[in-house]
Parts: sequence; structure tokens; C-alpha cells
Amino acid sequence: MTILCPIDFSAATEALVTYSAALAAGTRAELRLLHVLEPQLRTAPAPADDVALAQRLAHHREAALASGARVTTAVVTGEAAAEIVAEARRHPVDIIVIGAHGQTGLTRFLMGSTAETVVRTAPCATLLVTPGCPQAYRQSA
Repeated sequence: MTILCPIDFSAATEALVTYSAALAAGTRAELRLLHVLEPQLRTAPAPADDVALAQRLAHHREAALASGARVTTAVVTGEAAAEIVAEARRHPVDIIVIGAHGQTGLTRFLMGSTAETVVRTAPCATLLVTPGCPQAYRQSA
């Protein structure tokens, strides 16, 4: 079993990784952490930016490993929702665990919702984890 967990390094990322790692450890699944670099948000890649990205990704990987999960990581460039779904197809996953930032109404209409698009187009089950989920998770599955 493989769990794909897209992360954006927002304030909700730590709780999302904790939740996904507990699910992976409890089911003996592989956890694949994915970060998408969106081209319009990134100009020329600076070496310092690449080092910071690698450090942030390593921090979350280490946290997931500490919970007993088997973890792989990937970084891709493109539009977030499309790349998440493409990753789920490239490396067949059983479930995508994605954070829902809670945008509604006009904000969602104007900016779009990565989570909503992933839910609608994913080739597998998708679990939305909302902000404010408990920080402690039961690890028996």
C-alpha cells in the first residue's frame, strides 16, 4: 500500500505529515511526501532556495520516519493539483492524504482549490485533513 501526501510547507503541514505518517505506520504502507514547485511562484532557482527546500523536506521526512513509517520524497514542478494527480498515476498510490486549507466562497472561486481539484480528478481515494485536526493520532490499525 502507498500513501501520497502532498505538502506545501504551510502551517498545516506538520499536522498533515503527522497524520499521514501515523496512517502509514499503522497500515505498514509506504508514505510518499510530495512537494510541488509552482512555476509562477518561483523565478530562477537559487542554490540557497534549493538547500532550504531540501532541509524542509528532510525535516518532515525525519518526523515521519520517527513515527515508524517507510518514507520516500519527491519534488516536481508544475501546477499543484495536476502534478499531485500525475504523481498518483506515475507511482500508483492507494490513497492521497491532502490538507484542506478551509478556503470557501470567493477565495476559492478566485484562487481555485487544489484539494477540490485533486478530489475530483484523482485516480484513487482521497482523504482531506482539515486544519485543527488533533495533533496526536492513534497508531493502531
